[in-house]
Amino acid sequence: MKVNILMSTYNGERFLTDQIDSILAQTFTDWRLLIRDDGSQDRTRAIIADYASRDERISLINQDQTENLGVIKNFYTLLKHEVADYYFFCDQDDIWVPEKLEICLREAQLYDTNQPLLVYTDLKVVDQDLKIQHDSMIRTQSGHANTSLLQELTENTVTGGTAMINQATAQAWQNQPLDKIIMHDWFLALIAAAKGNLIYLDQATELYRQHESNVVGARTLSKRIKNWIRPHKLLAKYWWLIDASQKQAELLLDLDLPQEEQQLVRAYVTLLDQSWSVRLRALKKYGFAKNRPFHTLVFKTLIITKIGYSHYQKKGYQT
Repeated sequence: MKVNILMSTYNGERFLTDQIDSILAQTFTDWRLLIRDDGSQDRTRAIIADYASRDERISLINQDQTENLGVIKNFYTLLKHEVADYYFFCDQDDIWVPEKLEICLREAQLYDTNQPLLVYTDLKVVDQDLKIQHDSMIRTQSGHANTSLLQELTENTVTGGTAMINQATAQAWQNQPLDKIIMHDWFLALIAAAKGNLIYLDQATELYRQHESNVVGARTLSKRIKNWIRPHKLLAKYWWLIDASQKQAELLLDLDLPQEEQQLVRAYVTLLDQSWSVRLRALKKYGFAKNRPFHTLVFKTLIITKIGYSHYQKKGYQT
């Protein structure tokens, strides 16, 4: 069994050693850590080189390249670099619990390797000094973890640093337009849910560090307040998320889905093209919703009324 850990780095010198040390401390030890640095200007590459010189399982795959690809393309490049049976995604600033690899791989053995699979877990949210802010990100942020295609179409609960996929999932993510993908973890979860198995393990396998340089982080009260005091921006953000999630889901239609899943995806991606009455019936028939009641209310209200949609199409979403 070949296991690759894929790490994307960018100016990560501050916390990178903590993360790599937590990988070295894993109870499952037969892995390869493949790192692609996305154009760091600090000591990140030197830190990676030092670890690689001391452990042959660790490699920097772009020794002579410093091009900045962005997080999605960076992970896509890592995934294509070398074939493995299982792939774990890894951020540069978190910490894995020692049993993380072992726990996820044990679960993976229960499923057909010919079908796409994504296994993910809960995580503890910590501050930059590792003080616990939330014992469960899933319960704090989303209420429950998604395991079905219907749930994942509208909202993602998979955090990339906790995710493991098999080769069948990786194979399905080939030649897709990366600019239509909101985030790699969300799209891979959609593939697994649509064509195989999306599995959630209700235990924390990672300390998810929050700091000022996070590319994507946990939702905080300050972030919510910033949105609430700018309602026009919040409305545009809602519409962007609906629009972007439809474009992302549309990519699934190229994957030869089972008939039931294909009908579900097609209904979602064409939802806003339908008349008011058809939109209303589709919401009832398929049960499109969000994880939290309030967000479901907002989502359904926007779908039914399309309030602000034409303005969003003209102006787009700007932070």
